[in-house]
Amino acid sequence: MKTRLTELLGIETPIVCGGMMRVGTADLAAAASNAGALGVMTALSQPTVEGLAAEIARCRSMTDKPFGVNLTVGVVASEINYDDYVDVIIKSGVKIVETAGRSPEPFMDRFKEAGIKVIHKCVAVRHALKAERIGVDVVSIDGFECAGHPGEQDVGGLVLFPAATQALKIPVLASGGIADGRGLAAALSLGCEGINMGTRFLVTKEAPIHEGIKQKVVEMDENQTRLIFRSFKNTARVYRNSVADEVAAVEAAGGDFGQVHHLVSGANQEKAWSTGDIDAGMVTVGMCGGLINDIPSCEDLVKNIVADAEQIITDRLASIVSDVPAGQSSAA
Repeated sequence: MKTRLTELLGIETPIVCGGMMRVGTADLAAAASNAGALGVMTALSQPTVEGLAAEIARCRSMTDKPFGVNLTVGVVASEINYDDYVDVIIKSGVKIVETAGRSPEPFMDRFKEAGIKVIHKCVAVRHALKAERIGVDVVSIDGFECAGHPGEQDVGGLVLFPAATQALKIPVLASGGIADGRGLAAALSLGCEGINMGTRFLVTKEAPIHEGIKQKVVEMDENQTRLIFRSFKNTARVYRNSVADEVAAVEAAGGDFGQVHHLVSGANQEKAWSTGDIDAGMVTVGMCGGLINDIPSCEDLVKNIVADAEQIITDRLASIVSDVPAGQSSAA
């Protein structure tokens, strides 16, 4: 399966395992890349730049395929010297970077001088157009269904994806609400060059989280997420657990972030991810969790998504616009 994305990044399939805080380790990134997708590590999952350099080296030892590093700017409360992280990424020889949060404009000259391809994640067409103007190579556009931060405009992928592709000249990745071959086929039909999945890769054998959390996602339906932080203008989509409900109650009563910080702390999130206790902290997950029914390896996941998408495109959709019955080759 070839698109502008696969040609640009040198990957086998138009699938990206998006960077996820804590989950985006060398183990998951290498597994996704070895499966033919683009695996993406998360820089800020490493508390030091030395740790990031070591993790990049570890990933390179596990795969000879392209992989990327996610650098999310301005979304954590702690003081971070992003220039130091950029230095490590460049010196480590990484050639693909996924940026998120604030604009990557302050780093673009250095990335370009190093020959790095930049994928920027955003949630609105106007932000995507700005990213194109400053020179990013690919935009990953997050629909309202996505895990994490869907923005404040609440535009679903069915509208947002084609709106972005008709406005931009550079390749667009569809992100949010996608977990299988149907989503890939739909994204390609809407003009996108590929898909960026987080939640679906979260529920794989190689994802470094407790099996109890993976099983909870397998068991959930599409209504098991909740939006929090909306009153703080920093909306987040998370698994609907007791923590999310308590945060929502504080917000509804007019409370401020200081009243919920202890509930959504990094320490509590780490407890949930590592112990499998779904109510221990905030657990980021997208609505597409309702479409996930198994815990495959990354290799099986990517293979099945591509096979299913190809079957939908060449069989079911082709049969709709031809006289050939579904399941029968047009060459028969």
